Amino acid sequence: MAIRYVHTNLIARDWRALASFYVRLFDCRPVPPERDLSGGWLDAATGLDGAHITGLHLRLPGHGDTGPTLEIFSYDDLAERPDVAPNTPGFAHLAFLVDDVPAMAEAVLAAGGSAVGELGTRDVPDVGRLAFRYMRDPEGNMIELLHWS
Repeated sequence: MAIRYVHTNLIARDWRALASFYVRLFDCRPVPPERDLSGGWLDAATGLDGAHITGLHLRLPGHGDTGPTLEIFSYDDLAERPDVAPNTPGFAHLAFLVDDVPAMAEAVLAAGGSAVGELGTRDVPDVGRLAFRYMRDPEGNMIELLHWS
């Protein structure tokens, strides 16, 4: 059986604003068409009554035209979610390899994101020096910025 990673789904309060954040800061590219999904088939698949989803896929950087996407969707009816910490079980963060971690961290802050911690660095034998920092996008989802040298 052939297996290929396709996408990660991120549920947003405002999918357009969040997609714009990832396009501007992380060089993600929209993959049309915009989605506007509803109907019995969606209710059956989600286990929700009257589900209505809108959103868009964004091609992640560095993988070409057939690489995986970040699927940013919004439901008309959103459940509340507690803040996620680095040690919360489940999916924790999206990671982006960047040239300059401090500069990208400042760009995230300027675009409405927030910091989780401070810059961390570590020498990894036979691999190099790692610099990384956890941040949050404008909706509170965690992002790891990292650079190897």
